[in-house]
Amino acid sequence: MMGAPENRGTGPGGLVVVGALTLPGVGRSVGHARRFLRDMLPPDHPGLDDLVTVVSELVCNAVTHTVSGRVTVSLLAGDGLLRLEVADEGGGGRPRLGAETGGESGRGLRIVDALARSWGFRPDGPGTVVWAEFGSAGRNLFGNPDRGLSRDSSNLMPTAFQGGDR
Repeated sequence: MMGAPENRGTGPGGLVVVGALTLPGVGRSVGHARRFLRDMLPPDHPGLDDLVTVVSELVCNAVTHTVSGRVTVSLLAGDGLLRLEVADEGGGGRPRLGAETGGESGRGLRIVDALARSWGFRPDGPGTVVWAEFGSAGRNLFGNPDRGLSRDSSNLMPTAFQGGDR
């Protein structure tokens, strides 16, 4: 089995965090992560669908393969680049691309690998930060000036933490 690519992406020093959201480490957080990105970027952003698909895979992996009580999704931007990061609290192994087995699961990182310009991970204490980078033509434009909270998102965090562990 192959491991994830080494961390050879653009260094965090050249990027600015434009939004971050911490969610409970449960399955329903995947939808909240998708909504967060859709709120951050304009609806006609050329990379929006790829970013939303990748955040779904990475948050699902963090929830499924770790014992994280919380997962943090961050969107960083630099000149012509968007970087998505998903941080977990650990309790699982490090991400790796496995051989195709034909099973019902196990394709998430292959999807990330196909959609992102580059991806990798870095240890963060007991946890792991998995990142994926995407090109962004010209300067980055963000859909909402309120940094990710659309008009009807005022209840995003309270609703994310309600409802048990589904």
